Amino acid sequence: MNRQIAFIGKMASKDQDAWLAAIRPLLVDAAIIPYEEISPEQRMNIEVAIVANPDPKDLATLPALRWVQSLWAGVERLVVELPKVNFDIVRMIDPNLASTMAEAVLAWTYYLHRDMPKYLFQQKHKIWQQGDLRELKDRNIGILGLGQLGRAAVEKLLLNGFNVSGWSRRLSNMEGVKCFAGMDQLADILAKSDILICLLPLTAETHGLLNDKRLRLLPTGASIINFSRGQIIDQDALLRHLENAHLDHAVLDVFETEPLPMTSALWDSPKITVLPHISAPTNTRTASEIVARNLMTYFETGKIPESISRPRGY
Repeated sequence: MNRQIAFIGKMASKDQDAWLAAIRPLLVDAAIIPYEEISPEQRMNIEVAIVANPDPKDLATLPALRWVQSLWAGVERLVVELPKVNFDIVRMIDPNLASTMAEAVLAWTYYLHRDMPKYLFQQKHKIWQQGDLRELKDRNIGILGLGQLGRAAVEKLLLNGFNVSGWSRRLSNMEGVKCFAGMDQLADILAKSDILICLLPLTAETHGLLNDKRLRLLPTGASIINFSRGQIIDQDALLRHLENAHLDHAVLDVFETEPLPMTSALWDSPKITVLPHISAPTNTRTASEIVARNLMTYFETGKIPESISRPRGY
């Protein structure tokens, strides 16, 4: 079997070098070739590529391509930009990523639970005023998305004493968690969530899911954490609900355009905490081990790792 692997990605040269330095020692019997160094003859025979935000035109020059291994967990861009290709797309599934996300969810849930945005505002305006503290068990947390990341976040929140509910496309079962499923039950979890945490993949179904109508269903004074994709929340509607005090605060780590444009109104709202997409960065070491394991299995057995479902979008 041909053991030449294309590396295709839109990233800084130093980042590409870091990935190659991490993966190559784990695949000593294979040649990982950056796209710009692939010869015309090699392009005709390469069956697998490691990708990170690749240009679809580059992938189209590899006629023998059978599958691509993404370095990222999110693959919605690949699905949109490569709708009719014949190769499989394998997303990054890294237990370390789930642990990192769960840590971020817990940290920023506590940030909201302990009224940190309010106290930051008071410090800025030199206000000395203590607020009431709710018990953890009385704080209702709603998690949208109960995949690997969502389940890890739920477990972390439960261990810390929060009251947690979850929602997913299909009904899940988790001990100690009230689970909702499907569009018919989305309103039910929204209506009871003091803090709503979005961990959904971006698909045709979830694009614009949290629109004006659904944001109205959240309890007065509720807050939102979005660690999924910016396109899932109607940004203008969110700003209106924050400004009219229906919602209290939003922690946003993902946006429709990244980096967030300097002209965006999100920067200036005291009711929004802007994060630069840092909730769960891919860990180069652990992700490289997963990439190497998937590729070696393919070279040894011909088996392609579990790939995404294009109809679902993930």
